[in-house]
Amino acid sequence: MSSAAVPPLGARIRQARTAKGVSLRALARDVGVSASLVSQIETGKSQPSVSTLYAITTALGISLESLFDATESAAASPVVAASSAAAPGPVLHALAAFSADPGRRIGPVVTPGEREVLELDSGVVWERLGHVPGTDVDFLQVTYRPGGASSGSGGLMRHAGTEYGCLTSGELVLTLGFEEYTLRPGDAVCFESTTPHRYRNDGEEPAVGVWFVFSDT
Repeated sequence: MSSAAVPPLGARIRQARTAKGVSLRALARDVGVSASLVSQIETGKSQPSVSTLYAITTALGISLESLFDATESAAASPVVAASSAAAPGPVLHALAAFSADPGRRIGPVVTPGEREVLELDSGVVWERLGHVPGTDVDFLQVTYRPGGASSGSGGLMRHAGTEYGCLTSGELVLTLGFEEYTLRPGDAVCFESTTPHRYRNDGEEPAVGVWFVFSDT
């Protein structure tokens, strides 16, 4: 399936915003960023970080699953480039978007080559490992590249839901509230996602883990 068959992520954010009757300035105010940045994200000229993307979905009262809904397409594609006009970031130069609608079963077995991939700013890559229709959970393999972080600005993020994760390789620093933890292979975490938090990779190797994020939206 060509990239044109799936709307860019920014376009989906704009569609969700307008469907909710929220102005661009109002969304920017709720997220805590400039209206110019929201506009750039919606037009594909800038890439959202993990924290900004979660903040947008929280402000709009939608789940990540609904944001990644590509109802315009009838088929699936493992990786689809979302916009060739995305502004270059420190690590990534293109944004990919999930191509599955929420009613499509992903699995029961998903091979590495079949994974849908979402590349975000700040050196973070999400690979979708499966989906069961009717559930509201993100089942992901998450990679933080060296220097990668969930927030490019260094700020902590909060979003609806509960997350569970287990690091399989590399090291990852988790800031959770007023505490900081260094995660190593085999270490697991679980907490309410409304707790201010941030992940970052200070090492020279990618930090990879499996995450479940249950949404309350």
